[in-house]
Amino acid sequence: MERIRSMSRANDRENVDRQALEALEGFGGPPRAFQQLNERSREVFRHVVDAFVETGEPVASRTIARRLGSSLSPATIRNVMADLEESGLLYAPHTSAGRLPTDIGLRLFVDGLLEIGDLSDDERRAIDSQCNGAGRSMAQVLTEASGVVAEMSRCVGLVIAPKSEAGLKHVEFVPLSENRALVILVDENGMVENRVMPLPPGLPPAKLIEAGNYLSARLRGRTMDEARQLIGDEIARNSAEIDTLTARVVEQGLATWSGGHDDGLLIVSGQSRLLDNVSALSDIERIRRLMEALETKKDILRLLTESQRAEGVQIFIGSESALFGLSGCSVIAAPLTDQNRRYVGAIGVIGPTRVNYARIVPVVDYTAKLIGRLIG
Repeated sequence: MERIRSMSRANDRENVDRQALEALEGFGGPPRAFQQLNERSREVFRHVVDAFVETGEPVASRTIARRLGSSLSPATIRNVMADLEESGLLYAPHTSAGRLPTDIGLRLFVDGLLEIGDLSDDERRAIDSQCNGAGRSMAQVLTEASGVVAEMSRCVGLVIAPKSEAGLKHVEFVPLSENRALVILVDENGMVENRVMPLPPGLPPAKLIEAGNYLSARLRGRTMDEARQLIGDEIARNSAEIDTLTARVVEQGLATWSGGHDDGLLIVSGQSRLLDNVSALSDIERIRRLMEALETKKDILRLLTESQRAEGVQIFIGSESALFGLSGCSVIAAPLTDQNRRYVGAIGVIGPTRVNYARIVPVVDYTAKLIGRLIG
């Protein structure tokens, strides 16, 4: 029953956002809608969003009245909020008389009303210290970067590691169950990537060890493409010093990275922080869906890769992305560029749509620029 209610709430929110988009299209989209708001409506809308960011709860007219003092009467505020709802910027959850901003409303706020904060000197020094490249591999620096944006934003930190041209160093197969194994790949820069692969039925554990030893001997110092070519030729010529069952494990292990390893590595930090915002995310079902997305990583990589095509920090709010529409989350991401201005990765955070955008944007932006200088 709870799962049905969760899906119903998600569908209600999706319908609200679709109706909001249709309403805003009548104004010519969010920028035009912002111009249509008078000063009173902007002020009320700003306070609704501010209260929502602080509490994650529906905002009542009496809350706005207290924030504004005596400048507007409660009746006037109710009328303004009703107009904002009709315009598609607010909606009323069926469980409360208060109002929440729609995803389209949050986009309007971010694009037209958000006042970006700045980092203090202490915060800059903290980021500099944690992401210091002295004596560390790039893998360690990027992991620290993911952790620092997670800590300072109180959200989940994400980094797409730059595409690595480094040679490979070691591969290992760790059995998880009778039909699955974890494949651990390490390159010469210390980058570590883990993936789950299927196993042939009835495979003895000794065959995993044999496959790992065989791959490690041939991967060392080679790129993944070079290793695939060498091993593929050996197996095709039947010159590989392994039996048929081990060869199947080797081929499956290589296929696990097909089209993936060369596209970059996703580093995730602070997943448990999603549980800190359970009330803001509405229900545990949304968290479960997002956790699954973080595990599969494919869609996350695709979304963060989109941020590499634009300058500066990008914000994806809720239903603007199919991946996060049902999880009630937003992504704030910035591209990583080297000293030649080439795009080599991305860094960002995932959090509830009520995240403090004004604080998180400068954290992500500063960290992205710092890492870009370290990449060289």
